[in-house]
Amino acid sequence: MNTDRSGGSQGIAIVGGGPAGLMAAETLAGAGLPVTVYERMPSVGRKLLIAGRGGLNLTHTEPLPAFLARYHPGQPALAAAIEATPPEALRAWCEGLGQPTFVGSSGRVFPESFKASPLLRAWLARLAERGVAIRTRHRLTALGPDGTLTFETPEGPHTVRPRAALLALGGASWPRLGSDGAWVPLLEAAGLAVAPLKPANVGFAVAWSAHWSAQVAERFAGAPLKRIAARIGEDAARGEAVVTAGGIEGGVIYALGRPIREAVERAGRATLVLDLRPDLDAGALTRKLGTSRPGESLSTRLRKAAGLDPVAAALLREAHANALPGEAGALAAAIKAAPLRLTAPAPIARAISTAGGLTFGELDARFMLRARPGLFAAGEMLDWEAPTGGYLLQAAFASGRAAARGMIAWLEGGT
Repeated sequence: MNTDRSGGSQGIAIVGGGPAGLMAAETLAGAGLPVTVYERMPSVGRKLLIAGRGGLNLTHTEPLPAFLARYHPGQPALAAAIEATPPEALRAWCEGLGQPTFVGSSGRVFPESFKASPLLRAWLARLAERGVAIRTRHRLTALGPDGTLTFETPEGPHTVRPRAALLALGGASWPRLGSDGAWVPLLEAAGLAVAPLKPANVGFAVAWSAHWSAQVAERFAGAPLKRIAARIGEDAARGEAVVTAGGIEGGVIYALGRPIREAVERAGRATLVLDLRPDLDAGALTRKLGTSRPGESLSTRLRKAAGLDPVAAALLREAHANALPGEAGALAAAIKAAPLRLTAPAPIARAISTAGGLTFGELDARFMLRARPGLFAAGEMLDWEAPTGGYLLQAAFASGRAAARGMIAWLEGGT
């Protein structure tokens, strides 16, 4: 076994080369500390690159109080981290890397290049300039009680004993990119509390009828449901969704993912109510439907008067078991309350992010493990979840920086 104490008593280890780990490395190196990033995959930032394929959504311009309310469970430490590195600070950081940002129509923030690769290249160049070492193909296999970290590498086991270390190991939703949750048994064996990892920002299975399943396979698989609203209990959201042969997914589903998942856990199913015309109140929709010509077919009324496209009209029929009323008021009510029975989330490997993780009760305000002085944690491996829209990356960046600042304070003997 190779034991490495390079950097002497000053060496800092970051385990995980995602946004949280790299932000921590930059912050620590900027303070003059020697930093080594250990990444299990052949390169760092892989999940960041995949997330940016359709446009890298860095953060959101929503006012901070509403922004912070997106996170569950609400955690003072995470809120403080985001307040210390708010969305405007993250945009300024991107600007400093030569990657200016813009605000989309929904308030989401993207790099002007719209891609992750230019940002990551500029970031890695900055880290190299600051002397950050990156060691790939290093998979963490042991946490020693004396602070040692043991990695499995192509050359065999490798042990380091840093002055301080940060774990930024991600969730379990991207196993092919290295985020497979393999760290959970490691932390549990060390006596640390880990909330079960669950899929977040994921689609759900729907108990479609045989008729609908055939329609989806032939006509509607991947078809978007645009500008709809959805609610479950007291929770509601607006956005888009996509129907699939097995269920439904998309932004409006992700936004309600936690209450849907919790309802399924309680009862084995969840009833999601869709409003297919949220831009019209029931009275206005009733009046539109009441103007139909005598003898006009239901399909024509749904298309012309209600403004439903084919996939929305078909879904409406499915939700009401093909028993739609003809009277305008009753039909309007059916359009504005179309129930779907969701039965299970998609597997965690198909999720965008992960709920659960290392509980905040194990951490102090500096993101340091109470039972392991000198060992810190940040990013998605912590027990929080949020919808898509920039909230995920914002928390990863902010918690990485907060943990690094906490580490600096601890190394300097501060509180």
